[in-house]
Amino acid sequence: MFGFTKRLPVSEAERLWVDKGFARLEKLLSREPLLRAQVVLPNESFFPDPYDGSKASVAAMAARIAEISGVSSDAFVVEIFAEGEEAWRRSIPLWNGKTNDAAGLYFHHTDEGRHTIGVHAKYLREPILLVATLAHELAHVLLLGGGLLDREAEDMEPLTDLATVYLGFGFFAASASFHFKQWSDGGLQGWSAQRIGYLSEQVLGYALARFCRERGEHKPMWVKTLPTNVRAYFKASAAWLQARSLQ
Repeated sequence: MFGFTKRLPVSEAERLWVDKGFARLEKLLSREPLLRAQVVLPNESFFPDPYDGSKASVAAMAARIAEISGVSSDAFVVEIFAEGEEAWRRSIPLWNGKTNDAAGLYFHHTDEGRHTIGVHAKYLREPILLVATLAHELAHVLLLGGGLLDREAEDMEPLTDLATVYLGFGFFAASASFHFKQWSDGGLQGWSAQRIGYLSEQVLGYALARFCRERGEHKPMWVKTLPTNVRAYFKASAAWLQARSLQ
């Protein structure tokens, strides 16, 4: 009676959305991808191809992500766009309403019958953010391109982000949820912070804890690689889920 109550870092509405989101993804994709997924990390076992920022190396990276996600390599093509390319920007869905830049985009079918996914050229120097972007856009190919999800669904984009967690790309989603970068230019130095994606660090922490719970995992080693904030939210969420299971 004198113990501390385990508290979640997310609201009740956010918790219910994640729980229902996992159930929806299980119905759309089956439970198998969740159970067999390896948590993808930025190492050579998952990304053995050399990366130099070229379009060919981006395409090779996308092919690796597609294979892991269960997307056919024949289902999409990869393009690179830059700010100011109005032909692209007219159809670009924003990842975050607080910015005028898009990290990635998805077009439903091309003339060749394949879907087009695009990534912003500025992320070619940020492989972690690039993987997060490609994983999101390839989840579009899987869900929208496969006719599994209504593109007009109110939470289509957040659910697509959740799908990347479901498929094993939670590390990259978490790393992209708050990106801190230092820079220097001559005698000037500074920093910038950017959020890419639709899910907050708190929601991603809970989603990753739910991911582990669904798979029967306890204290997996990859948790140590998560960004500090997300790792803290994961631990708080995992403790709450464990306490709830004992009630």
